[in-house]
Amino acid sequence: MATTTPARGARKTPHGGFGAAPKERGSWRARLWRLDDMVSPYAYIAPFFLVFGAFGLYPLLYTGWIALHRVEMAGLDQPEWVGWDNFAKILQDSEFWLSVSNTFVIGVISTVPQLLMALGLAHLLNYKLRASTFWRTVILTPYATSVATAALVFALVFRADGGLVNWVLGLFGVDAVDWGNGHWTSKIAIAVIVIWRWTGYNALIYLAAMQAVPTDLYEAASIDGANRWQQFLKVTIPSLRPTILFTIVISTIGSLQLFGEPLLLQGGTLGSVGGSEHQYETLSIYLFNYGWKLGHLGPAAAVAWAMLVLLLLIALINWIVGRFMRKSAV
Repeated sequence: MATTTPARGARKTPHGGFGAAPKERGSWRARLWRLDDMVSPYAYIAPFFLVFGAFGLYPLLYTGWIALHRVEMAGLDQPEWVGWDNFAKILQDSEFWLSVSNTFVIGVISTVPQLLMALGLAHLLNYKLRASTFWRTVILTPYATSVATAALVFALVFRADGGLVNWVLGLFGVDAVDWGNGHWTSKIAIAVIVIWRWTGYNALIYLAAMQAVPTDLYEAASIDGANRWQQFLKVTIPSLRPTILFTIVISTIGSLQLFGEPLLLQGGTLGSVGGSEHQYETLSIYLFNYGWKLGHLGPAAAVAWAMLVLLLLIALINWIVGRFMRKSAV
């Protein structure tokens, strides 16, 4: 007995046979599916672009617009076009270049020790330790502490009269140091706060990268006679090269945005923001002084765009260095 195969798109009838599906219903579903395929991807990514446009792109463009106008805090509705005068004003200001120098110095003396210590801590935590989860939580605790809390506590630690650091130095016969008013001591104090807060965070990033290194590499190095230190230099460090470059970029960006630590170093008194001689005034503090203390929003916006340009230059340098390192490793 010959059997028939139902045609594509056919549907079963109440009598058990097959009949043709309604053409209109099929075409309507096909159009709906095609519309879904076309629209769904854009609907999924639309929230990101909406949030980025509202809180990222719009403030950036609006800041650029303000940088080209004379806008005062007392008269936001009375902007006056000045072109590039605000940029020329800050570039001719010696205080601006002093803040750039302070920012880079604090960034170097905080980033280099911080990443070296984080690498060492990650190497120790990578071994099988008892209560490893507890130790990982402990080193991350400073990162969970707010900037204001950490800065105010360290402001007491580095006090010239009765501070903990000066008390310890006095045990060794060293005279009290005025940490907040010294050109180098103030930078060191801010760097200590940054190192304390961010070392554990970077250590966990390095630890995650170390745990992704294949154990076969260590076994092969051990068979070749390499000790633990040689394995760390020849296996661990080369494997962590992309992660190290990432942490350098992130730490550099963070150092250019230092605000809370220098703001609260001497208890947050507005009269001493950046130091009596601007000895620890960073770019963010310089922007704060122009925009909020003096009320000149035009130059403050120009400083913000200057910071963006510096970040792009640093990112470009890091990209060039990273590309050179990848080529040299091949």
